[in-house]
Amino acid sequence: MAKIRRNLDPANCVMSLGDHLEELRARLILALLGLALGAVVSLIFGRQILHIIERPYKATVQERFQKVEVPRLETESLEFVEVFFATLTSRLAADPNAAPALNPSRIALLHEVSSQAVKEWTEQKRLAAADGSLPREYRHIVTAPAEAFTMYMKVSLIAGLILTAPWVFYQIWMFVAAGLYPKERHYVYRAVPFSAGLFIVGALFFLFIIAPITLGFFLKFGDAVGVTSLWSLQRYVSFVTLLMLVFGIAFQTPIAVFILVRLSLVSVQTLRSVRKYVVLGLAFLAAVATPPDPLSMVLLLIPLYALFELGILLSIFAEKKAKQQETEALQT
Repeated sequence: MAKIRRNLDPANCVMSLGDHLEELRARLILALLGLALGAVVSLIFGRQILHIIERPYKATVQERFQKVEVPRLETESLEFVEVFFATLTSRLAADPNAAPALNPSRIALLHEVSSQAVKEWTEQKRLAAADGSLPREYRHIVTAPAEAFTMYMKVSLIAGLILTAPWVFYQIWMFVAAGLYPKERHYVYRAVPFSAGLFIVGALFFLFIIAPITLGFFLKFGDAVGVTSLWSLQRYVSFVTLLMLVFGIAFQTPIAVFILVRLSLVSVQTLRSVRKYVVLGLAFLAAVATPPDPLSMVLLLIPLYALFELGILLSIFAEKKAKQQETEALQT
């Protein structure tokens, strides 16, 4: 197995290209081992994880079913009851001997009972949807024999990556730290836990905040153009997991800005002066990273820019703290 270089001080150790490649190989092996372990754990709980990923879809569809489909079912069913009893009344008026036992009072009672039964039936539908029981036509479909299995494995792999994000990011940053000076590595060590935490927060932010908004928009848009939204399990899982990864990576923005400023590669004043170009660049990045729809792009662009500003604020705070420490050191 590849060895990890323990002495990371560039003043005492010069790493050749081969050493850097060996370090990269070692870190990749450790990261992949951690990822494999996380994937195995996720496989055990794959069913529960898949249900969590489906939660935004179910919540969106439940709301739509209760607010749109149940009233539509009730209206159409009551219209059928009205047409039925209107037809029955007209037939009996034309031929009273056709059903002598059905006098007007009995017909009125049957009409009332039928209408009440329809209302109770639709209310049961609404309550069932509120409890998480969706009609069969709203459940995800699979279009290939192995699609459900493939998606189960894919979800487990993505969940394993999110679960082991702290370990994976630690290995990535340690490879970067191997070529830095001690002062520079200090910022990397501080960035590792925040980097992993922001990745997890970004993925969960999309899953629980952005995904319901996006899915609701697509369902309403489908209704507006007169199409039925039947989403396969593969397309849905691919859409959600891709954007979870995109948002997780996008949430690294403040860490990147902070490190660039602390390493004096860019100044806060420069970042402030190029805000409009940053917005343009982030918009292009969001357009490339998300599916081809404007809503997903905007929903990624907004937190990206907010995180960029957060990175500037963290850099300003760190600079003030560093100046304060220098002043105190000079005074002593």
